[in-house]
Amino acid sequence: MSPYYTPKGGLPPQTALHTGRAVFTESYAVIPRGVFSDIVTSNLPGWSATRAWIIARPMTGFSETFSQYVMEVAPDGGSDTPEPDSGVQSVIFVTEGELWLSLDGQEHELDTGGYAYIPAGTPWRLRNGTDHPLRFHWIRKLYEPAPGTPAPKAFVTNDREVHATPMPDTEGRWATTRFVDPDDLAHDMHVNIVTFQPGGLIPFEETHVMEHGLYVLEGKAVYRLNRDWVEVEAGDFMWLRAYCPQACYAAGPGPFRYLLYKDVNRHVRLRGPGAFGAPRTAGTP
Repeated sequence: MSPYYTPKGGLPPQTALHTGRAVFTESYAVIPRGVFSDIVTSNLPGWSATRAWIIARPMTGFSETFSQYVMEVAPDGGSDTPEPDSGVQSVIFVTEGELWLSLDGQEHELDTGGYAYIPAGTPWRLRNGTDHPLRFHWIRKLYEPAPGTPAPKAFVTNDREVHATPMPDTEGRWATTRFVDPDDLAHDMHVNIVTFQPGGLIPFEETHVMEHGLYVLEGKAVYRLNRDWVEVEAGDFMWLRAYCPQACYAAGPGPFRYLLYKDVNRHVRLRGPGAFGAPRTAGTP
């Protein structure tokens, strides 16, 4: 049985009461797991026997750097042409089932907890060769090169194989599974897993330039989002724009874990070269 929550679709009965946890504000959104119904899925060109819950996409004035899909692939489904944009890098994280991945000519089999980083411009194919559904997250971001820095390489690993690093002065109650070295400037995004043990917390309102997508894999907590404390559980998704204050208190009986996206390691883009006229040379009034 998978330790990670994965939506199964379906529809609530006509007798169900409407719940009010879904919210979209000027600085954050919460998409609770009950929203992942059949009628909000999308079909994708180039994919067969597949549906996707698109839970984040660039939106002017909100989060602008990434998209995130929750993918469900039926037996024999998949794609030989999954990515339509050669400038896009991807991360795949498997929450249920097994997949076959051809990545830059190398073949891999990923099971639950499997993680793959796919650099921009790298050819890849994906297939569900089993007799049961495959479910995974697909996070996409346009890669931003950095002068003098080589582009990152493809790699495949598993949550089970990467040791979580405790945050300083937390007695191990707050730890991060980092699949990429944070000092490696080749990467302009990180997709990590954050784990809080019961009673663990973020003890201040983090307020920073990075955008976030947080999908709760396991457990429950109360999360501070801008002005509000919101109760979240496995299967919920939180989407934060830059500078949205955030904090967390893991109040459940077991570990609270979420898959975290953030953009990193690049200068802030302004309006582009020459936006305010040509650069002045020394001595020019």
